[in-house]
Amino acid sequence: MAVSTSSVITLHINGEKFTLPVDHRTTLLDALRERLDLTGTKKGCDQGQCGACTVLVDGRRTVSCLQFAIAAEGRDITTIEGVADGDQLHPVQQAFLDLDGYQCGYCTPGQICSAIGMLGEHAAGWPSAATDDVRPEAGPPPLTVDEIRERMSGNLCRCAAYASIVEAVARAAETPAAPLIDAPRDTKEQAA
Repeated sequence: MAVSTSSVITLHINGEKFTLPVDHRTTLLDALRERLDLTGTKKGCDQGQCGACTVLVDGRRTVSCLQFAIAAEGRDITTIEGVADGDQLHPVQQAFLDLDGYQCGYCTPGQICSAIGMLGEHAAGWPSAATDDVRPEAGPPPLTVDEIRERMSGNLCRCAAYASIVEAVARAAETPAAPLIDAPRDTKEQAA
């Protein structure tokens, strides 16, 4: 008896459902770009090293080149195409635009999705390697330049627009009630 190497899956992307047959080896990145024509998510290194393919899965940053599409079935996926609210840009997008947080723009979709996820992690009190006081009762650390740099270090910019990217993330963090996309779930909540 031959084992099937493909399945029909339903992906929940940017508030819409997409049903498609996929080979079990198809990455989420390839399903988004090649099967669903959501080309805002970029293929950079295809090895999980550059962050150009970052999307949000259940509100958490994910490098889509390392996640199988079949593993994302039933989860809420947000790509750069789903970040804005109609014509209203997300505060992170607006800050990137206002402060030139891009040059060639290739890494920008991944940078923006990563920044949104990072701001959610920060708001939830998750420490980083740059956090001085990691005790839960200390709450979220100040979002300093060092904190932002550390938290965004998984996203590379070959044009070196880092100073503007950090400034844009800092501005977006100051935006009153900046909407987070499906704030990261507590791991205990996911297990339930």
